[in-house]
Amino acid sequence: MAKKINTYTKSREWFDRATKVVPSGVYGHLGPAEGNFMPVTSFPLMGDRAQGSYFWDVDGNRFIDYMCAYGPNVLGYNDPDVDAAAMEQLKKGNCMTSPSYKMVEFAELLVDTVACADWAFFAKNGNDVTTAAIMTARAATHRKKIVFINGYYHGVSPWTQKIDYPGIIPEDVANNLYIDWNDFDQLQKVFDDNKGEIAAFISTPYMHGNYLDNSLPADGYWKKVRELCTANGTVLIVDDVRCGFRLDLAGSDHFYGFEADLICFCKALANGYNVSALCGKDSLKNAVSSLSYTGSYWLSAMPFAAGIACINKMKELDTPKMFRELGLKLTDGLKEVATANGFNMVVSGEPSLFYLRLADDDSLFIHQDWIQECVRRGIFFAGHHNHFINASLTEEDIKYTLEVADEAFKAIRSKY
Repeated sequence: MAKKINTYTKSREWFDRATKVVPSGVYGHLGPAEGNFMPVTSFPLMGDRAQGSYFWDVDGNRFIDYMCAYGPNVLGYNDPDVDAAAMEQLKKGNCMTSPSYKMVEFAELLVDTVACADWAFFAKNGNDVTTAAIMTARAATHRKKIVFINGYYHGVSPWTQKIDYPGIIPEDVANNLYIDWNDFDQLQKVFDDNKGEIAAFISTPYMHGNYLDNSLPADGYWKKVRELCTANGTVLIVDDVRCGFRLDLAGSDHFYGFEADLICFCKALANGYNVSALCGKDSLKNAVSSLSYTGSYWLSAMPFAAGIACINKMKELDTPKMFRELGLKLTDGLKEVATANGFNMVVSGEPSLFYLRLADDDSLFIHQDWIQECVRRGIFFAGHHNHFINASLTEEDIKYTLEVADEAFKAIRSKY
């Protein structure tokens, strides 16, 4: 049975209103200018509500959401246990002159859960804690230089950006060094060429950049990186903002068999409530304590209560195991449907954060066309970003997704 084709009249009306009062209408990674929504006319631009694995736009179209708000939806939108904990705390107090004891309980839970954590420092966004990690490394080592992996994304502060980006000046990135993912020899050379000058090496646990197949760490890669950083007195930072708790509740460094010095969490930390955390080793506790670094809402109690409930529920459900099983069922199914329709679907990354690419056309036009045909039928994929599994996704949702995928392949078959 053919699936309903969405229209977006109200969405466009709201977006036009937004462009008059909001820069870009919708800015940042949620906006159409980001490049994940092509053609823009096939995607909803304004939402209305969400529940479980679904969200509805202002035109009433329902989507099975594999973007999960770009990651924060880990248990399902409006999870009753997380929301109940948050609402109970809200009645008692949220943003107060003195921080709630919930901060302490949340920190204790993270220290008990995350393998490399001796302490937890809280903020709001992933960018807050990646920046705190860099500042901590520089404070601890009294060095300037930072090693990055080409294709990285660690937030939006000037140190994370490139020299040709608007608003960025040479001094912002003057101490950045760049190497390729999985190339340990290249990393060794950078350390040899900058002896005693490297404050930190920062990387995601695997390469999950946009517009390219995701790449897992080579055998033994992280063990050698850990040994190199230790030998050179360099702080090893894992940016686990995107992967954190989806691969391993003890941290993605634990999943890949090593320990970071500092590890950054945000997206899956509290099921959509706004909190992030930098966790780290005891040896860096004094350095992070020395920072002049804070925010008006960083110690709000409501997100702490939500985070406690979220982590405890993820433990009860064993969500990393669940996400892997659901992710494999979905991605194996997508590959089979693609093959049956004469297309080559490449799936990369980890099953809980899978990346899709149709390998039938280097220009990616066929891939974008298939994505937009899925979205128009109520399956929300993004064109060039990894996707997420959440705990409310059902077998029936996956079955429906594969039906839509099949219909979308048939819709583009005649064009190519």
